[in-house]
Amino acid sequence: MDIKTASALRRLRLVSGPEAISFLLLLVCSVLKRTTDFNAVPVMGAVHGFLFVLYVLFWADAWNRAKWSLGTAAFYFLMSVLPTGGFFAERRLKREAEDAVIASRARTEGVVNA
Repeated sequence: MDIKTASALRRLRLVSGPEAISFLLLLVCSVLKRTTDFNAVPVMGAVHGFLFVLYVLFWADAWNRAKWSLGTAAFYFLMSVLPTGGFFAERRLKREAEDAVIASRARTEGVVNA
């Protein structure tokens, strides 16, 4: 895995957690808006919208650089529209990055020809 691909996956991983948190906070603010006088939906909506756009941009970049299959790309996009999906995406991306580092070190040391 080259450095640009690793960077694209890292950016996607780093934005997936905050995007999931902002989605959950937006849902809480929506409930509070309807049950109390507290209305933070415009602010949380803007924050979540910004993070969602970043996630989609980073997702498209990672899809292009990592040469994901359509199924893998669809999985990561689906994780962006589920309220807690970003947490699962972050965990899976971290595992994939660690596996890529291990495989790269093994190739460098001549342990495997992968």
